[in-house]
Amino acid sequence: MALGKSTLAKLIAGITKPTDGQVLVEEKDTKKKEHFFEIRKQVGIVFQNPENQIIFNSVEDEIRFPLENLKLEGIEERITEALKKVGLEGKAKKEAYTLSLGQKQRLTIATVLAMNTPYIVLDEPTAMLDPKGKDEIYKIVKNLKQEGYTIIYITNIIDEILLSDEIWLIEEGNIKTTFAKREILEHIEEMEQSDIKIPEILTMLQELKKQNIPIELKEWTMQELTQKLVKIYQNKDK
Repeated sequence: MALGKSTLAKLIAGITKPTDGQVLVEEKDTKKKEHFFEIRKQVGIVFQNPENQIIFNSVEDEIRFPLENLKLEGIEERITEALKKVGLEGKAKKEAYTLSLGQKQRLTIATVLAMNTPYIVLDEPTAMLDPKGKDEIYKIVKNLKQEGYTIIYITNIIDEILLSDEIWLIEEGNIKTTFAKREILEHIEEMEQSDIKIPEILTMLQELKKQNIPIELKEWTMQELTQKLVKIYQNKDK
C-alpha cells in the first residue's frame, strides 16, 4: 500500500485497512470489525473539503448524527460545548449550507469534538480556506493542544509544521525521518534535500544561531521573534 498523506490519515482513523502489517489504536486492531465502534470513539478525522463531509441540513443535526450512532450520552450538552470551542456558538439552528467555507470546516471539527475523541486527525484542514479561515483553524488547533488533545496534523503547507510538537517527513510512501520541533534547526539541510521550502522564520533563526545569537521560541511566530530580538538589543544598550 502506497503511504501518501491522506492514506496515512485514513489508516490511523481506521477508515482504510492496511493490506499488510497492523494499525493499532489503543491496542485495538483497525482490521477487526468488533473494534470499529471503539476506534470511532477514539479517533476523529477531518478532511480538507468540509462540503464533502457535511450531509445534514442543520448544524445541530450534523453534530447529533454520529453521537446518536455511537449511543453517546449528554448529546445536547456535547453539541453546545463543541460549537463553543470552534466559535460557532448560537448557530445550532442554522442551515449548514449558509455557513462560509471556513465555518463549515469548523463545523466538521465541532462534530469530532462532540464525540470527545482523544485523538484528532486533521488532513490538510486549511487547504481550501482563505487566510482568515486558516487563522481560525490555527487558533482552534492551539487551544485543543492546550486542552490535552493529541492532534495528527497532515499538511503540505510548510509554515503549518510550526504548529506541531513532533514532525514526520513522508517521502515516496515512506516515513523518511521524525524529529521534535525543538530540534528543527538541526534538520534544515535534510528538509532542503527533500525539496521542502524552509519557512522564513527558520531561516532567520538559523542565521542568528550562526551569529551566536541562539533564540528559543514558544509560539514560533514572527511577532515573538521580533519581540525577543528587541529585548536582546535593548539589554545590549544598557
